Amino acid sequence: MGLELRAHHLGIMVVVLGGAAAVLSAMGRPWWCRAGDLSPWSLDIWSRHNSQHLVDPYTISHVLHGVALYGLLCLVLRRWVAAMQRSAIALGVEVLWELVENTNAMIERYRATTISLDYYGDSVINSLGDIVGFVIGYLAAAVIPTWVSVAGFFATEAALVLWIRDSLLLNVLMLLYPLDAVKAWQMGKMPPP
Repeated sequence: MGLELRAHHLGIMVVVLGGAAAVLSAMGRPWWCRAGDLSPWSLDIWSRHNSQHLVDPYTISHVLHGVALYGLLCLVLRRWVAAMQRSAIALGVEVLWELVENTNAMIERYRATTISLDYYGDSVINSLGDIVGFVIGYLAAAVIPTWVSVAGFFATEAALVLWIRDSLLLNVLMLLYPLDAVKAWQMGKMPPP
């Protein structure tokens, strides 16, 4: 595996999370759900609580980010970059994604092309939960056999599609190449004639 986590690695993670929280707050992201619900999770992607609590269904897609990025970085960088350095790169990529995901331009892109019509960005606590979810996925991929990671990735994708009609791969598709038929299906409507 090559990932030997020590106390200073956890310290670095806390500093990175603190820095991400500070930047997100400076970007105007609320710290917690503005509706005032103190529950740590929201399971309804259609409610105003989605992306506002510590954990929501999309946190699971961030776990898949970790699995996918672990595999990608191993494939591309294993010969030249040690495991701990790859994990630092991965964490940096995920934190950068959380910052980009919460820019006004990306929020508008989500609202225009995905089923996230009422998406106004993540709360700070939700972004931190997503980053921790990513770390869990990354670490899991580092310790379980590759075939389990791959099978688990696709099983989780299928479960998300059945549960919320969305997933990491569908989200990427809709951000890069939106399809009206997919969006209509996700919203529970028949595709237009």
